[in-house]
Amino acid sequence: MSRIFGAIALSILVTTLPGMAAEPSVEAPVAAVPSLAPILRKITPAVVNVEIKGHIAVGTNPKRREIREIHEAGSGVVYDASQGFIITNNHVIDHADEITVTLTDGRVLKAKRIGADPDFDLAVIKVRAENLTSIPFADSRQVEVGDVVLAIGYPMNIGQSVTSGIVGGLHRTNIGIEQHENFIQTDAAIYPGNSGGALVNLKGDLVGINTAFIGASSTNPGMGFAIPTNMARTIANQILAYGDIHRGTLGITIDDPTPAVVRDLKLASPQTAAVITKVDPGSAGERAGLKAGDVVLEIGGKAVRDSAFLRTSIALLRIGEAAELTVLREGKPVTIRAVVVERETRAAPK
Repeated sequence: MSRIFGAIALSILVTTLPGMAAEPSVEAPVAAVPSLAPILRKITPAVVNVEIKGHIAVGTNPKRREIREIHEAGSGVVYDASQGFIITNNHVIDHADEITVTLTDGRVLKAKRIGADPDFDLAVIKVRAENLTSIPFADSRQVEVGDVVLAIGYPMNIGQSVTSGIVGGLHRTNIGIEQHENFIQTDAAIYPGNSGGALVNLKGDLVGINTAFIGASSTNPGMGFAIPTNMARTIANQILAYGDIHRGTLGITIDDPTPAVVRDLKLASPQTAAVITKVDPGSAGERAGLKAGDVVLEIGGKAVRDSAFLRTSIALLRIGEAAELTVLREGKPVTIRAVVVERETRAAPK
């Protein structure tokens, strides 16, 4: 027994001898916590608050309509920092008599309306200011379902806010929001006041202009919709060049190749394209050689997914521009060049 106690005492003595330092404990390195703050610091100054004061007529009786003063707010994205151009939704500035822009640095600026396109719900305004920040534009054709995105704007007058989500769908049409639709769908929360704000990817590049939401409630953000940057850039450039946008026409009626349309037009098989069901007499389409029953496969070298895609593509063309269409006629591809013309204005009945 004494030998056992002796061995224990010797062990304690060895482990506590002077000069014999214990091995330091090894701690696992602490991984950096991921944060989007560095990206947001660079791009949030480019998203501004847009407030308007104006007047709107209310009531259904034209002779007794009440003129009501309105004060509304939304968001905008600096489009050209050197020139002070800001892109927003048309419905944000519609009916505006005065437009005020507030920057993240606290500057409050008067803005001027440059022009708008109600069909696509886009508008451009201008401020006079130095040291503005803009966001790099991404190629929205590269956006994919599942991409993580951030929505930046000024919801419900609480200040600039950022929400996150993913892209849930592309080329959304038939939503019933605008005349021409080709939306990016996202579950990043978009609330009243976010309209005209930025939808960005994780690189900090702009992929869309937030426009609308449906199905939102206090517990469910619903679905948000944004106009893709490629479309927004095209419309903004046209507004800057021409002011308000006036749509042209080819004078054709188009539809999806539904079974009924395929049967009526005696097509060989359903096509992932659009079908011309009618060509107005004397129209630009007739002069170019388009015919009812033509199946439009491409416009401008881009594959036509459906009739909504074709309508939007034609609507993006200016009056006087040519639409180069590849159509399938009697089983053979034919290329036709049709020039968009101004719509006829009919005189009001006397």
